[in-house]
Amino acid sequence: MKKVLNRSLMSWFIAFAFFIGLGYFVVNLVIHSSEWAQKPMNAHLSVTGLAQAGDILDRNGEILASSDENGNRQYHSDYSTRLALLHAVGDDSVNISTALQSVYRTGLTGYNYLLGLGLPQSFRSSSDITTTLDAESCAAAYNAMASREYNGACVIYNYKTGEIICDVSTPTYDPYDPVEIIEGDDTYDGVYLDNAVSSTYPPGSTFKIVTAAAAIETIPGAEDRLLYCDGGKIIGGEYVTCVEPHGEINMKEAMAVSCNIYFAELAVEVGPDVMTQYAEKFGYNKEFKVDANTLAMSRYNVKGASTSSLAWSGVGQYTDMANPFHQMMIAGAIANGGTPVEPYMVENVTSLFDFNKIIPGAHGKSGTRMINSSTANTLGDMMRYTISDHYGDAMFGDLHVAAKTGTAEVADGEDDGWIIGYVTDDDCPLAFAICIEHGGFGIQSAGFVAGEVLPVAANAVR
Repeated sequence: MKKVLNRSLMSWFIAFAFFIGLGYFVVNLVIHSSEWAQKPMNAHLSVTGLAQAGDILDRNGEILASSDENGNRQYHSDYSTRLALLHAVGDDSVNISTALQSVYRTGLTGYNYLLGLGLPQSFRSSSDITTTLDAESCAAAYNAMASREYNGACVIYNYKTGEIICDVSTPTYDPYDPVEIIEGDDTYDGVYLDNAVSSTYPPGSTFKIVTAAAAIETIPGAEDRLLYCDGGKIIGGEYVTCVEPHGEINMKEAMAVSCNIYFAELAVEVGPDVMTQYAEKFGYNKEFKVDANTLAMSRYNVKGASTSSLAWSGVGQYTDMANPFHQMMIAGAIANGGTPVEPYMVENVTSLFDFNKIIPGAHGKSGTRMINSSTANTLGDMMRYTISDHYGDAMFGDLHVAAKTGTAEVADGEDDGWIIGYVTDDDCPLAFAICIEHGGFGIQSAGFVAGEVLPVAANAVR
């Protein structure tokens, strides 16, 4: 009798475990089936799944990707636009994992978690995606970068609404003519990576914005303090260099001429704890998303750093790393009085049934406040002065721009060039970040690209 009871209990336990496991599987099937289906190992969906996929359109209704009557995927008719939008839109493969055609592949194709792709196309609810992107602006950014054979990233968004106007990454290729990556040839190194989403770079002098904010909010009268720069100074036993002697200057002038000595000394005075606190207020060491994509995390870490390393961190060197989209959000926060608006690219989705939850983006959602409004205004005035009185407005056409450039030293000795900033004109609420790999001086490389693309992007929001 006891043996029968034990066997019965064991049978009940096995049955219970089976149904618990079955329930767990069914729940995961419903929640994660579209993710499983779009994995690269699923050759059917990866290779043929776009044959009947929905359209992807820019903000003006221009078709960026569509399927013809023969099941062939078609892309924008303009060559430069196709190359500009490769990383945002994607190609027929799933090599660019952050592209719309990879992230939302199942929704575009009408995949159903119960029937997969088994339904006839006439019954399948494939989705069309309208984006916030402006094809003309993206092409202008690509052409500017291609004209000088620049690699890097250019991102622009409406800092009031969060709409991403431009997302361009190079190197790139024509989706009609995928590149052949040959071992030993570095021409297309990183070609499958959207640098705006998935890369980080040393921020160089653009990080002086963070150092300035930390000093303004913790040291009374910091913005009026005069410090002396003679082209270099021993800080913490090591020599910190500057581009040239600047003499006695205040913070506003130091920002305009990008004086390393001024901001290195401020970082040391503020100290590692407060510097870390303000870096994290600005979003360093934190996770941000653009629609379904998680951005590469910007990093700031001076734990255990020497005094000289802390000094270098204050001018955007040491181990500092920044993501282009994050840098754009910092510029947007300053324009918005200290609070960023979260960026998004997916405006809306047209589908009979949205089984796969292609959820439109943040649509103007405010992020966490980075700095108080008076500090943002002070930083904005400094950035505006940098352009108006130091570089000149002519490079941006009829736009009035507030910006900070950066020239970041990298391991191989070829500096990266940065510019981050925003347009101050009320009818053109654009914030931007551009990083050019091995571009040298930021104003000459990233600044050149900004001068080419911002007037075009302005037309998209005016």
